[in-house]
Amino acid sequence: MPSSSLLNDLAKLASEGRNPDTLNIDKLNTFELLTTINAQDQQVPTAVAQVLPAITQAVDAIVAAFQQGGRLIYMGAGTSGRLGVLDASECPPTFSVPSDMVIGLIAGGPEAMFRAQEGAEDNVELGAEDLRQIALTHKDVVVGIAASGRTPYVLGGLEYARHIGATTVALACNSGSAIGRLANIAIEPNVGAEVITGSTRLKSGTAQKLVLNMLSTASMIRIGKVYQNLMVDLHASNFKLQTRALRIVMQATDATEQQAMEALKAADNQVKLAILMLLSGLEKAPAQAQLEKHQGILGEALNRQL
Repeated sequence: MPSSSLLNDLAKLASEGRNPDTLNIDKLNTFELLTTINAQDQQVPTAVAQVLPAITQAVDAIVAAFQQGGRLIYMGAGTSGRLGVLDASECPPTFSVPSDMVIGLIAGGPEAMFRAQEGAEDNVELGAEDLRQIALTHKDVVVGIAASGRTPYVLGGLEYARHIGATTVALACNSGSAIGRLANIAIEPNVGAEVITGSTRLKSGTAQKLVLNMLSTASMIRIGKVYQNLMVDLHASNFKLQTRALRIVMQATDATEQQAMEALKAADNQVKLAILMLLSGLEKAPAQAQLEKHQGILGEALNRQL
């Protein structure tokens, strides 16, 4: 049975409160229902905007970690864990980074992505054990994700990460959260009560997704995975992405389709390298050396060359 202390704790959380704007949501017609949900969703970007300074701190910490060979590790339970796994899994194909550079951990393991694993989120030791299993080091950044800000699995992981000396970030949707107090950096967008009481896959989940998008995307931009606004480190693993790679080379260089195809072939299908070769006139080997000299940042390699 739930304890009185747990009931009291939940009663204090904004994400668990009853939303006065949706008390009659079960009596609305479909259009009115959707209009109400949409109006609530519009509050989320504003809440995220209020915590941009904390997100900035987190991105700078992640960039510093990447530059010293560290990793970005997300961990959470339920919806929060799934969102972390989703963001991590999209980094390799988008930015051509190793699969272990951004890692998503979910309480209960991979099966929890599709089916709730009873009790996993309440296991403090499991959070620490999952970090031990991936050999967490002081170079890494651990982002604990929990809408309530009090999930034991996440608390256990952050406590272990602090002990190891890793940088810790909390992403919660309640101000002054338990994970926020534990972490080096607290990101706490306050989206208020949900459309359906306690259903934090809604506004809280949307806020978490927006923040995770920022953490990974901004960090990848900072380490040179984007040129202008183009995904120049795209890994063209299927026909659609091969077509996108060709289009990116054409957009970045104003090359014809044939010129872009030839450049990609000469560059072993490395988009960034093909662009540098086209814009600088360098052959593959010196172009590759130029990129390496500037840590893979295409803009800097071009500025020094042109």
